[in-house]
Amino acid sequence: MPESTPAAASLVGEEYEVEIGPVAHGGHCVARTPAGQVLFVRHTFPGERVVAKVTEGRADSRFLRADAVTVLEAAKERIEAPCPFSGPGRCGGCDWQHVKPGAQRKLKAAVLTELLRQLAGVTPEEVSWDGTVEPAPGDKVAPGEVPAWRTRVQYAVDAEGRAGLRRSRSHDVEPIDHCLIAAEGVSELGVEARRWPQIASVDAIAATGSNDRMVVLTPRPGGRLPLVELDRPVSVLRAQERRGKGGGPGQRTVHPVHGRTFVRERADGRTWRVGEGGFWQVHPQAPDLLVDALMRGLTPRKGETALDLYCGVGLFAGALAQRVGESGAVVGIESSKRAVEDARHNLADAPRVRIEHGRVEQVLPRTGITRADLIVLDPPRSGAGKRTVEHLATLGARRIGYVACDPAALARDLAHFRTAGYVPRFLRAFDLFPMTHHMECVAILEPVEKAR
Repeated sequence: MPESTPAAASLVGEEYEVEIGPVAHGGHCVARTPAGQVLFVRHTFPGERVVAKVTEGRADSRFLRADAVTVLEAAKERIEAPCPFSGPGRCGGCDWQHVKPGAQRKLKAAVLTELLRQLAGVTPEEVSWDGTVEPAPGDKVAPGEVPAWRTRVQYAVDAEGRAGLRRSRSHDVEPIDHCLIAAEGVSELGVEARRWPQIASVDAIAATGSNDRMVVLTPRPGGRLPLVELDRPVSVLRAQERRGKGGGPGQRTVHPVHGRTFVRERADGRTWRVGEGGFWQVHPQAPDLLVDALMRGLTPRKGETALDLYCGVGLFAGALAQRVGESGAVVGIESSKRAVEDARHNLADAPRVRIEHGRVEQVLPRTGITRADLIVLDPPRSGAGKRTVEHLATLGARRIGYVACDPAALARDLAHFRTAGYVPRFLRAFDLFPMTHHMECVAILEPVEKAR
């Protein structure tokens, strides 16, 4: 038998003194080792000189991952991280704690610009984007301050029962006593202050449209729920993960322990029921900001027909229904059974709205819909994909609104839309995840002929 090729040596733990190049998608910047290997380095900033310690990769890897463990020459945009749990090897929840808030938004703008160029083949000017990532009102804070925006936090629990957050690209838990980006309603529950024996994770949810608070507890295998006594009145649910066939991903089931099985949110002038597992934006201002951006761009008219794909609990479907009126019609499609139940409840007073359950690529062809005036899609992080985009382009919509939580997926889908005959009329980007590399984008597309 031929001898097997020996595995290349691991480079984990190796340190390199490097010049930091441009920012890249994912919360890191690009550098190169003296041997020319690409390094994706966290905890740094373009233009800095740092000592980078390799955290992943081998001598034959296409690229390495690393942390900046020593800053030799700091950028003027660098600050001391406000969070005591941030830094190399620590909490992986935030990417840019060490960067001034305004500079964080410039980094995100640079990432979006490059992804549009690389994946969609367009410039900001060609998509009518002014090149800025807009902060939410109230989030414009001074260096060293952190907006408390995250209304949903999933705490991991370590073997000693301490609540914390995952370290970057790891299952290891960083115990914390306070998360700076957690909204006040989450922090006031006091999850971090108590122990959680036999619990694997604690999801804390604080509605902004009401005083509703909820925790979802996932026990370890064979574990029992503790008696939950938090600092505020709270609904408690128990989650259970069932393994799929062959030990693969299974189904998550949730059972009420006490209190409501949903929280009530407020957006676009109405109240929304959001059950556990039903999608809702984590930034308190995001729902109204995104509805406003979409409706301004789509300009719905009375009597029009509209689609809301990946509709969640019905936020955009409800906004469309209000604006197309009783002579119009809206069809929403959503894969989460619980979210569909919530959407139908939320829009029960809108008889011209129909919510279908299932995956968009499977359900949409079965609806028999061949024409639509307006389309909204808010796909998961992976994007809509070529097949779905090609189908949407056949429906003849005068405008399509695309809401994206991942700029790479947006850029890929914009390329598919262009091939299918739709181009962006304008694009906006919002910093709805301060201190992280994430952003939210809204693109309004029109048929090529109309856009000229």
